[in-house]
This record gives sequence, structure tokens and C-alpha cells, in this order.
Amino acid sequence: MGIPLLAILLLILIFVFLKRSQGLKGILQAEEKAKEIVARAEQEAEKIKRQVEGEAREKDVARQAEFEAQTKEKRYKLTEQERRLLHKEEALERRYQNLERKEKEFSVKERRLYAREKELEQLEQKINEALEKQTKELERISGLTQEEAKNMLVRKIEDEAKLQAIQTVRRIEEETKEKGKVLAREIISNAIQRSAAEHVVETTVSVVDLPSDDMKGRIIGREGRNIRALEMATGVDIIIDDTPEAVILSSFDPLRRELARMAIEKLVADGRIHPARIEDIVEQVKVELEEKIKQEGENTLLELGIQNMHPELVKYLGKLKYRTSYGQNVLQHSKEVALLAALMARELGLQVTVALRAGLLHDIGKAVDKDYEGTHTELSVELTKKYGEIEAVVQAIASHHRDIDFPSVEAVLVQAADTLSAARPGARRELLETYVQRLEKLEQIATSFEGVAKAFALQAGREIRIIVDAQKISDDQAAVIARDIAQKIKEELDYPGQIKVMVIREMRAVEYAR
Repeated sequence: MGIPLLAILLLILIFVFLKRSQGLKGILQAEEKAKEIVARAEQEAEKIKRQVEGEAREKDVARQAEFEAQTKEKRYKLTEQERRLLHKEEALERRYQNLERKEKEFSVKERRLYAREKELEQLEQKINEALEKQTKELERISGLTQEEAKNMLVRKIEDEAKLQAIQTVRRIEEETKEKGKVLAREIISNAIQRSAAEHVVETTVSVVDLPSDDMKGRIIGREGRNIRALEMATGVDIIIDDTPEAVILSSFDPLRRELARMAIEKLVADGRIHPARIEDIVEQVKVELEEKIKQEGENTLLELGIQNMHPELVKYLGKLKYRTSYGQNVLQHSKEVALLAALMARELGLQVTVALRAGLLHDIGKAVDKDYEGTHTELSVELTKKYGEIEAVVQAIASHHRDIDFPSVEAVLVQAADTLSAARPGARRELLETYVQRLEKLEQIATSFEGVAKAFALQAGREIRIIVDAQKISDDQAAVIARDIAQKIKEELDYPGQIKVMVIREMRAVEYAR
């Protein structure tokens, strides 16, 4: 019993000893492993330390380079600032020296003036003493007091001064008139030479070239239908004679002639010529002609260098190309007046823009349809006021026929330029204008009747065709209107021979089959 127990205790002790031995061995191994980990950690820490130190050195180098660059730039700026300050200092020094020099010169002049003033005071005192002495002597000799002698002398001097003044004024007036005449001739001759206007007189016919004489028959059409449709749509006389490859358009209105010319050229190019096509083409050409008129006005402004003009005035300006006055094209006349007035204004140092605009627009009222009442001057004033021209331009236009007093020198120049343009040789023909006025009066008589839509004077005024509104005028009324118009023409117009009055009433009914 005792031996087994001892054996068990012994075994337990051996087991405990072995376990303790293994524990010590594990502890030793753990210590070794810990040392190994510590060594690796120290190596890693050393590596990280070296890396951080390297990065820090690189950053220090970069910061040092940046600091040096900034320092260099600041040093350069400071150097530049010092240089500028030095220049300013030198400039101020020079100015200071100049001021000192001028101050010295001023002091010298001041001393001289002071000395001169003293001399003058002494001289004045001597003169006064001498005058007083002479006055007393004169009073003693003449028996007159000083006041009486003074009044007598003043009256004598006044009379002599008045006589000299009158003579001087008369001489100056004569010299001024003579110089004014010479200067006016010089200014006007220079302006006329520089304007270089053409001597062109408008006629009342236009010629349309045709590709061949065969086209004449197509323009006439079957039983003359095409030519009648053209004449009714455009209001011109179409003359087809023996002139080779040409058709002549006759009308006192250049705008109608241009409308007919463009329409015939389009019809010839198109090849389809019949009444319906003629009406379509004429309507197209009217639109194109409006654009052409606008373009003509813009070209005129560009040619004269005028800006900021109302579009409506530009359109009226383009219409002047198709207006004549005594055979003279009104647009060319207006441009000529504008140039002459502007050149004379420039020579005299006046407002060139006012003279130029007033000269160009002085006859703008002639572009207005004849249905409007008033003289062309009144219409010109109304249009320029309405579309924003300045008062100086409007007043110059209002006075160009001396209807009112001239408000400015520019207005006088516009009137003079208008006279020069109209009066130069070859500019106008009185007989042609009288003829045109008679035709216009003929059309005005016709359009004054109610229900008349259009009226065209044809055959040099020997015929007038009147188109009436079919909705307002019946067939019976058309005959009455023809008789009434003929009677009014007989009462109001003087004319050779007879005038044929033709009233046309056309009724069209249009319906569409759908």
C-alpha cells in the first residue's frame, strides 16, 4: 500500500518536473521569438526613420529652392522698384532745378519790372508837371479856363474820330464785299470742280433688247391680248416697230418704265407669255423693284458716307432715282446738291453733316405719291420731321426755296447748291417738265373720281386708260364716269387735238374645285 503510493507520488513529481522543464523551454523560445520580433521592429523602425529623414531632406531642399526663387524674385522686384524710384528722383531733381532756374529768372524780371515801374512813375510825374505848367500858360494866353479848353478839345477829337470811323467802316465794307465775292467764287468753283457732276437729262422712253424679232409676236400675243395685258398691268405704252430686236417703252413715269422693262425681260427669259403669267410676273417684279429701290437708297448713303438714317427715308431716297424734275434725275440732283453744300460747308468751317443731309433730303418730298397734298418742300419737311432728322436739317430743307427765312448759314449753302445744280448747262429741260406735268395732271383728274382704281396716261397724253373698281362701278356708271372725266379734262386742261378717255371695268369670278 505504501509502495504504490510512493510510486504514484514519484510519478506525479516526475510529471510536474517534466512539465516545468517544457514550460521553461517554451518561455525561452518565446523570449527568443520576442527578441527576434523586437530586432525586426527595430530594423523596420530604422528603415522608416531613414525614409522619413530622406523625405524630410527632399522637402527641405525643395523649400530651400522655393525660398531662394521667391527671394530672388523679390530681390528683382525691389531692384526694379529702386530703379524706378531713382528715375523718379532724377526727374524730380530736374524739375526742381528747372523750377529754381525759372524762379531766379522770375526774380530778375520782377526786379527789372519794379525798376521800370519806378522810372515810369517818375516820368509820369514829370509829364504831369509839364502839362500843368503848359495848361496854366495856355489859360493865361487864351483866356479860357481848363474845363472850357478841355470841352473844346474833346468835341474836336470826337468829330475827327467820327469822320475817321465812317471812312474806316466804308473802306472795310468795300474790302469785305470785294473779298467776299472773290472768296465765294473760289469756294463755289472749288466745290463744283470737286463734285464732277454728269450732264445727263432723263428721257421718257426705255428700250428693252430682245433675243430675236420673233419675240415681238409673242409679246403682242393673239389679237394683241399680251401687249394689252402688259400695258394695263404696268401703265406704259409699249411700242413695237421696225427697230430690230428691241421694244420701246414710253411713259412719263420712270418707275413704271422700270417695272415694265424688268417684267418684259423676265417674261422673255421665262418664255411663257400669256395674260395670267404677265400678271404674276408683274407682281413679282413689284416686290423686286421695292428691294431694288431700298438698295439704291442704301448705296446712295454709302457713297456719301451718311449714317443713321431712318429706313423709310432710305426707301424714299431710292425712289428718287425714278423721279425727274425738268428732265433732271432727282436722285442725281439731290446727290449733287449734297456734295456741293458739304464741300462749301467744309471750306467755310461749318457743320458739314447738316449741309450734307439737308442737301440730300431737300427734294425727298418728290418721292411721295402724287395722291398726297402739299408742295414737295412741305412734304420733305413733314417726312424729315417724322423720321427723326435734327431741327437744323429740317429748317434748311424748309428754306431751300426761300419759303421761310434762312435759319443758318448751312441753309443758305443748300439753297445755293440747289440753284447751282439746277442752273448748270444741260441739267434741265423746261419743255419736258411741262409735258410731264400735263400727263400727271391728266392722271390726277381721272383718279379724283370715286371708284377709280388706277389711271394711266398713254400715247403722249392723247389717251388715258382708267381702271375702275367693279364692286363699286356698274357698266352704266362706267360710261357716265368716262363722260364726266372727259368733260373735266376739257374744262381744266389746255391740249392740242383730242384725248381719248377709256374706262375699263373688269369683273373676275374665281372659284376652286376641290
